[in-house]
Parts: sequence; structure tokens; C-alpha cells
Amino acid sequence: MTVPLHDQVALVTGAAGAIGQAICASLAANGARVFCADIDLEGARRLAAGLPGATALRMDVTDEAETAGGVERIVSTHGRLDLLVNNAGINTMAHRVNIDTFPAEEWDRILRVDLTGPFLVSRAAAKPMLAKGSGRIVNIASVLGLVPARLQCAYTAAKAGLVNLTRTMAIELGSKGVLTNCIAPGSILSEGTRKLFYGPDGTFNDRVQAMLSHVPLGRPGRPEEIAHTVLFLAAPGSSYINGAVIPVDGGWIAGYSRDF
Repeated sequence: MTVPLHDQVALVTGAAGAIGQAICASLAANGARVFCADIDLEGARRLAAGLPGATALRMDVTDEAETAGGVERIVSTHGRLDLLVNNAGINTMAHRVNIDTFPAEEWDRILRVDLTGPFLVSRAAAKPMLAKGSGRIVNIASVLGLVPARLQCAYTAAKAGLVNLTRTMAIELGSKGVLTNCIAPGSILSEGTRKLFYGPDGTFNDRVQAMLSHVPLGRPGRPEEIAHTVLFLAAPGSSYINGAVIPVDGGWIAGYSRDF
């Protein structure tokens, strides 16, 4: 997919992860000047070093001062911010348990990153976008924000919150030229899903086929497939899409594909 993004300035959080890397690479390949933001600054630097016009930026999305300072640095450098992709997110690895035993500290950790983080970064990014009367914000949620699953109460709650935060932002900012949309990935090949499912030593490797049995395409998604959807939403031609939630899930939430 080719989209004219020359002279566009983009900020991608969670850039050092598999999906973040793919998003940054796709945007940079289409001419955007990309700020690769992550709490893992070395990972962001490695990524930015291989992309034309890219810059690494340390950003803890749960830190109000750091998010605001990062946006200020971008605007002071380029005079504008055109696209924000709220990609940073975490899920629980060790605490796949029911709500009655789910640790409160794990709940707080996940909500801070997956919901408060997009709020803080969006709040900071919206200011320069509103000042120039245009901008795009893309939130990366999850199909589990649309159809919840067991043993992940914090993650499903945070991603459901992000879906409605997207819609709220769309109706608040859309009339002022800032479009907000959301992507809801299904199971995507990443470091986290390899540790849980797809790696030979994955915690739930023996359940992979059961998990994929209700996905019509019968496979996990690739990070590039999320990046292509971001690129579509960033394209100049997507100027009448606002408040949309786009599942990129192989048909996960379309309905049951397996026999009862």
C-alpha cells in the first residue's frame, strides 16, 4: 500500500514492539517523519536507525510530564504533529486468573498503560493538532475490547474503555478537524503471543488450535496487517472516517466458524 505522507509528522508509542516496528516502518516508507516512542529507548533507537527520517524518543505513556514533554519536543522540532498512533499496551502474563483472585496491583498496572496512557498522550497531541485544525489519532485496542475473554479482566476492561474513549474523542474533536479512529487487532504474532501461544515453549502452546478454531482464516495476524490498517486511516483519502472501530482479526468476532 502506498500513501502520500510526505511532510507528515507522526508519533507512534510502543514503537519497539513487533506491531510498533511494523507501523513505524510503514509510515516511514511512505514519507512520514516518524518519532518512534517507547519506554525502551534502546529498542526505539535501533528501530529509528534503520528508518529514513525517523527519530527515537523515550516515552513512558503513564508519565504525564514525559508525554507532554515528548509532544513538545516534536512540535518544537518540526512545528507540527499530524498523526498519533497510540500503540503502547501490555497484558498480564503471570496472572491469567478469574477476577476473584486477580491482583489489584496488576489491574492498576494494565489500566495505567492501556487506558490512562492513550488518554495522556492524546491529550498532549490534540493541542497542536487543534491549533492547526487538522490531525489523525489512531488507537490500537483489541478484539477483546469488543468481545471479552476469561482470565483477562483488566485487559478487556482497558481495551473496552479505549474503544469508547476513541468514540468520545471522535465526537469532541472531529468538528475541529482532528479525526480519531480505532483498530481492534485479533491474535497477532508478537513477542508476547509467542511466549503465550505460538512459540514452541509457549505457556499455552497446547491450546493454539483451540484458540484459532473460531477464527475463519485459521491463523494469527501479522504485525504488517495492523500497520497497513494504520496507513489506510492515515491516508488523505480517509477524510470522512471518524469514530470507527475496525477489527483486524481474521473474522474472530464475525461469529462462530466452528461446529457446536
